[in-house]
Order: sequence, then structure tokens, then C-alpha cells
Amino acid sequence: MRTIIIDDLENARASIRQTLQQYAPHVEIVGEASGVLEGVKLIKKLNPELVFLDIEMNDGTGFELLEIIDTVNFKVIFVTASDAHAIKACQYSGISYILKPIDADDLINALNRYEAIVKNEMLKYELLKNNLANKNIMATQIALNSQEKISIVKIENIIRCESDKNYTWFYTNSNDKYLVSTNLLEYEKLLQPHNFLRVHSSHLVNLQYVKEFIKADNELILSNKERISVSDRKRGDVMEKLGLK
Repeated sequence: MRTIIIDDLENARASIRQTLQQYAPHVEIVGEASGVLEGVKLIKKLNPELVFLDIEMNDGTGFELLEIIDTVNFKVIFVTASDAHAIKACQYSGISYILKPIDADDLINALNRYEAIVKNEMLKYELLKNNLANKNIMATQIALNSQEKISIVKIENIIRCESDKNYTWFYTNSNDKYLVSTNLLEYEKLLQPHNFLRVHSSHLVNLQYVKEFIKADNELILSNKERISVSDRKRGDVMEKLGLK
């Protein structure tokens, strides 16, 4: 796997390089760059399959680099400092990222995610760029990766999410559904600020679509007529969120 590392910090490049050499011998580092302009020249010259790309560099951003290049025919793993906003933006956008200082386990996990990536990554890069630009505004869209495609979905249109082992089903108000290869716990953390509540080990529900709570059956009736079980453990949380106690 032909790989380029682009980061303005030499120690960050060295850390990525050493980790890859030790734990991912199938990755061939064909070049390194310390900034946007140098990185663009290197990508055009070496035609990599994968680029580790710093988000903030001295002469610009990783997004500016992607905009300069006519055709992005490589995959990207972003590198960022411990910036809560940048991390959140990556999560909503379905983008692989690693934090500085570089942790070997995080890097290998990101590499594993890269190897399962589907087509049309530029959709996610555009969403990430928008999410990063809106620092004081909560994200309104999320990238959902299925085996066939990437779908950019408005969060307000998601009715519920359902666990399927290590996968998650998303159901929307337009009757679309998506199977995503990420577990429900990750989406619970991400969607909780958007009025989503984990009502069962298998169910995460957007509370704006709840129409009734059948106490005797411990079930929610949603706007699309679906009946969703509420676990005994979550019953109190559901009643509190719905203003029933």
C-alpha cells in the first residue's frame, strides 16, 4: 500500500512512520511532506493509495490540499491535535482520524477502517469540511457508510437506530434504511445531543418521533406506527425525557 505522510511536525511524521514500519509492514511509505504545497507536489509525483494528512499546517489545511488536487483517487486518514470540535466533525462525517501524540493502537485501528472503506470518499470530506467550519453550530448531517455507498443523511430525519450485533440499522422518515458497520454505542454517544435516547440495548430512538408510551407493555409508539420495546432499566429515563414523571 503506497503511502505518503503529510504533517508539519517532524516528530508526528516520525511517530507515524515508526508505527507503520513496526506494525503494518504491508504499508510502503513512499514519501513525506511538511506542508500543503509540498504535499500536493508529492501526491502528483508519487500517486499514493493512502495519505496520512494533518488537518492544520503552517501553510494551510488538509482540506485546501484536497481542493488543489484535481482528482482525489487515494484514501485519507486525517491527523489532528486533541481538538474536540475537529474530533466531533470527523465522527459525524464518518472519517478515519488519529490524534496527536500518535498512539500505535489508534493508528492501526484507523488503518483497519481504511481497508474497509467504500467509494465516494469525497462526499465525506465535503461534510467534514462543513462540520469543521461551523464551530458554534451543532452538526445537522451524518455520513452513513453501507457496503454499497456513502449516504449523507439529515439527523432530524432519522427516526431510530437498531443494533444488529456489530452493525447498526438506521431508519428514516422517508422509509429509507441503511446498514452501517459501526455498533450502536458509538451512535448513542454521537446522537444523544440531538434528542436521541437509548431505550433498550437494541434501540436508539429520536424522541421527536415518539407519539405514545404504552406503560403496561413498556412500548413506544412512533410516528410511523412502529412499536419499540423499552427495557425495564430504561423505563425511568424514558418517562423523565417524555415529561411523564
